[in-house]
Amino acid sequence: MISCKSLRVVGAAVLLLAMSAATHAWVGQINNVTFKGAVALPAGIVLPTGTYTFELLTPPGSSEVVRISSPDRRRTYYMGFTRSVERPHTLPSTRTIVFGEAPAGAPLPIHAWYPVNSRTGHEFIYQ
Repeated sequence: MISCKSLRVVGAAVLLLAMSAATHAWVGQINNVTFKGAVALPAGIVLPTGTYTFELLTPPGSSEVVRISSPDRRRTYYMGFTRSVERPHTLPSTRTIVFGEAPAGAPLPIHAWYPVNSRTGHEFIYQ
């Protein structure tokens, strides 16, 4: 006879597998990006020169959350809401980052991230 505790554990495992399968159905918006100088993000975050992983954590079209982390994903530098934006027709499909303007000497703010070959991107929300 199967106990209630065993059924709960099996049920939780099935639920986690279903959620994982649903999550993986839209994952794919991940890019590693290397910056040759400091760049800025909302909330006053400045990323120094280096390589970072940009990753969409929520399904496109919902409240889109982007995480920026180390390439091994052990350290998160930024996680925040973004707006979905169409890729400008003049922007090559391989270009991933569009910068905003900054005063002389200040790091350029990242305006939007466009995953490689994606028609839509994720515009960062600055206050």
